[in-house]
Formats: sequence, structure tokens, C-alpha cells
Amino acid sequence: MKFYLRTFFCFCLVACSYNLFAQNKEIISKEPKFKPPVVKTYLGVNQNGAEVTLDEGIQLVGLPLKITDEKNNQYPVISYQFLYRQKSYILNDESGKKEKVFTISANRFKETPLPKLWVDNIRQRLQPEEQLYFFDIVVKDKEGREFFAPEIKITTK
Repeated sequence: MKFYLRTFFCFCLVACSYNLFAQNKEIISKEPKFKPPVVKTYLGVNQNGAEVTLDEGIQLVGLPLKITDEKNNQYPVISYQFLYRQKSYILNDESGKKEKVFTISANRFKETPLPKLWVDNIRQRLQPEEQLYFFDIVVKDKEGREFFAPEIKITTK
């Protein structure tokens, strides 16, 4: 009889302790997925793919990026990357002719417009066929949610 009582007691103890160590189900609440607003990126009045004259390009370098939606609400820029594609020439040793090549200077910035050092250097060196390329532009809405804005690439002619 003791054997049955002991077995029954051990069985009950194991059965009760099984529930104590069971994992709690995590309650998953579905938040509505954030859909960023449709925005446009401007540098001055120019959008992506614009071709500008040399004088316009020199002025555009010092202007801030503007991100707006269709209701004309502006969004602050948190960070962006800027790439300057600069034209230069090298002398080909084999043919003895000058060849056109492009070099790239790029960096990540957290304030718009570009720093004064960058603006001054680009203004002094800007030539036709060069590009000013702003990409990976992160902006913030009024609720503090961050999202990407469209890139903008401007070419001088």
C-alpha cells in the first residue's frame, strides 16, 4: 500500500510541477505597420536627375536639402550621404594622350547644408559633367519615426 501511495504522490508532484515550469505564451499585439509618407527631395528648386549650368551648380552646393510631402509639410533631415563626382584628366603613358577620369569624394553628414569646407572646395573646383549626389537621406516625421527620402543627383553641363 505504501508503494502505491508513494507512486501516486510522486506522480502528482511531477504533474503539478510540470505546469510551474511551463513557458508563458508571449502576447503579441499587432501594431499597424508604419507606411512612410510619399515625399520629394529638393535642392533649391531642383529634383533628382536635374542638369544645371555651372553657375547654378556653384549656388546649389551651399543650399540645404528640403524634404516635403504633397501637402507641403517639411521634414527635418537627420542624416544623409553626399558624393561629389569630380572630373579630372590623366596622361596615358602608352598613347601619350589625355584621358578623362572621375574621382569620388564622399562622406556622411548630419546637418544640411554641407559644411563650409566642402562647399568652398566644390565651388572652386566645379566643372561641367560633374555630379552632386545626395543619397541615404534619413528624415523624421512629427511622431519621431525615421524613414528614407528619395535621393537626388544633379549633373552640371
